[in-house]
Amino acid sequence: MISIIVFLFILGLLIIVHEFGHFLIAKRLKVKVEKFSLGFGPQIISKKKSDTQYCINAIPLGGYVKLAGDNPEEYKGNSDEYLSRPPKQRAAIVFFGPLLNYVLGFLCFWLIFFVGYPTLTTKVGGLIDGLGAKDAGVQIGDKIVAVDGKRVDFWEEMQNIIQTKKTGTTVKLSILRDNKEYRIDVKIKERESDTPLGQKRSVGLIGITPYDEIVIVKHGFLQSFILGIDKTLELTVMTYKAIWRMLTGKLALRESVTGPLGIFYITSKAASLGIIAVLHLIAALSVSLAIFNLLPLPILDGGHILFLAIEKIRGKAFSIKTERIITQIGLSLIISLAIIVTYNDLIRFFGDKISKLFNR
Repeated sequence: MISIIVFLFILGLLIIVHEFGHFLIAKRLKVKVEKFSLGFGPQIISKKKSDTQYCINAIPLGGYVKLAGDNPEEYKGNSDEYLSRPPKQRAAIVFFGPLLNYVLGFLCFWLIFFVGYPTLTTKVGGLIDGLGAKDAGVQIGDKIVAVDGKRVDFWEEMQNIIQTKKTGTTVKLSILRDNKEYRIDVKIKERESDTPLGQKRSVGLIGITPYDEIVIVKHGFLQSFILGIDKTLELTVMTYKAIWRMLTGKLALRESVTGPLGIFYITSKAASLGIIAVLHLIAALSVSLAIFNLLPLPILDGGHILFLAIEKIRGKAFSIKTERIITQIGLSLIISLAIIVTYNDLIRFFGDKISKLFNR
């Protein structure tokens, strides 16, 4: 039940923020907003304020802002209608939806760094046979405080240093054991590992696994701001690289894209880990949603912006017939993608349960 509530909260938050971006700029440009709707299907709650009807509907898988005169059939030529505005203003209305999602992702990362997030210490929890640490005399319970003279406090920063080393080289570890510091030379061995983008790379290993010792790391207000920007940009670059690798066939769609079912599964895991994991999920989903929506595909915000740019260059919009054909093609692509992604989510996250169900 908690997982469902958290899932609906996250989904609702992402939709509200996105649609509020469209709503905010439309209001600022004095374009009439006829409806602000969260969800689809039968209305549960509806309230009209000024010229806008605010609705919550039964199916919480989306939302929309209805602007006056936003399609040629309804356009009457009034100054408060969407199509009465120049392409630049219409593009601003469209763009601010994804932009607010992007800002939400950054704000969540900023908050995570400021309030504190859990991370593993450098305490050794296990040793792997055939790799250098065990042969060099490293013991379970040892705490690594420096690597090649550089102080390390957390597992990730220690791991990043060691993974850059090559086979045959030696890394100098400073270790705390029984309140005494020891220095141990450990030989590196390289092994192939998969990156998040499906690439193969060789990483240096010494053969240790972490102890289940976690600390909360906090940063100052301004430092958290900078770290939030860095994290948002890092996720942005990674997302665009993943999109490019998918387009070039180097990254499988099944392993890199998820839909509502996958998000629900991931949300249930995050909810069990606490508020910081949920915040991290909101940040990642919000940034990803912004990037996806700005792709230049028909019916997505990026597709609308592309059409407006073409209109600006041509000096006139596409004909109604042409726009309908392009929109139908885009809708077909999105529906096809949704079916494929849903099928992949079923297999990836619920395949074992489905298999057990049919094998009874």
